[in-house]
Amino acid sequence: MLAVVASASCVSAPPAFSASSSGQAPAAGSTTPGAPGAPSLPVPSGSHPVGTTSLHLKDGPRRDPWVPTVKARELMVSLWYPAKSRGKRRAQYMTPKESEVFLKGGRITGVPYDVLSRTRTHAFTDVEPAGRRRGLPLVVLSPGFTQPRVTLTALAEDLASRGYVVVGIDHTYESFATFPGGRMTMCAACAVGKDKDFGGKVVGVRAADVSFVLDELTGSRPRWKGSALIDPSRIAMAGQSVGGASALGAMVKDSRVRAGIDMDGSTFAALPAGGLSRPFLFLGSQAVHSPAGKDPSWARDWKRLTGWKRWLVVAEAQHASFTDIPVLADQLGLEHGARLSGARALEITRRYAGAFFDLHLRKKAQPLLDEPSKRYPEVKHCSPERKTCV
Repeated sequence: MLAVVASASCVSAPPAFSASSSGQAPAAGSTTPGAPGAPSLPVPSGSHPVGTTSLHLKDGPRRDPWVPTVKARELMVSLWYPAKSRGKRRAQYMTPKESEVFLKGGRITGVPYDVLSRTRTHAFTDVEPAGRRRGLPLVVLSPGFTQPRVTLTALAEDLASRGYVVVGIDHTYESFATFPGGRMTMCAACAVGKDKDFGGKVVGVRAADVSFVLDELTGSRPRWKGSALIDPSRIAMAGQSVGGASALGAMVKDSRVRAGIDMDGSTFAALPAGGLSRPFLFLGSQAVHSPAGKDPSWARDWKRLTGWKRWLVVAEAQHASFTDIPVLADQLGLEHGARLSGARALEITRRYAGAFFDLHLRKKAQPLLDEPSKRYPEVKHCSPERKTCV
């Protein structure tokens, strides 16, 4: 079965791929993105071609929090952005080695180990960005614990096609990450004792990562050639699972993050007594994150969100429904644990996240966020005071 089956309240989620639905031995295949028999991400909804590039960043003064013998925190990040034209080289979703590590980590034996390296994406590598100086809003994406940044690629491509710069972060030693030259780091944090403060530590580490990445993209000596296009006054963040909890943590730590989305992530550290007045969206699975559901953390934090806020849940979704995983699972003939199809879940995620960012970073009215939609009946608007969702 291809799934994240852990509760959203659990930081130490299992690998995205869990049990196999087949005992067949994996076969080798072409590593060309979009090769026959390989899965593909849904086409982005915007009008811009999408470019992408990766950066290797090193935070020299900060010792790595998970491996203290490493004297500088290193991060790999991906940027997706509106491009002037399509390029010749379509971006690879994963390398063959990353695909193998990802699948073996989930004990999947019914598909070729390199199959995710052949996934068709819709971004082109290192093409010239489009836009005017300080004209593009920036969205930070943070994946779930044990998950690489690429698992949010479909959302990133869609936002980039609609005129956003998007940066996805691999939080080193919380998953595997591949650095220049092929060096790969694994999940050292997975071996750390999971006491009651573990989730809070993860959120704190990620908040520091986000601030560092923003410094590298918008500071006086930016690391990306297109950084001048970013409007530093229009920055927001979204994350899945603990990445969503980290959106709150980053907003508390760094006032540059003007709005945030938590996609099915339990939160771990209570908001400050003075609350948080910037816009925030909870978007989760109905089974776990309804007001009377299994996770009490959203109700606790809701009371201290003093600005624009919404609490939405999606019927028949599960924890991974807000990532690429169910889309890929459906195409590979593997079970992912949700009754909602991967394509439909991704359409909902893209539509509601996009509406939120359009409202708060572009000041465009979004009635979709104010009341239930006939087009998306799976999405329920919750009233935590009444403990109901309609």
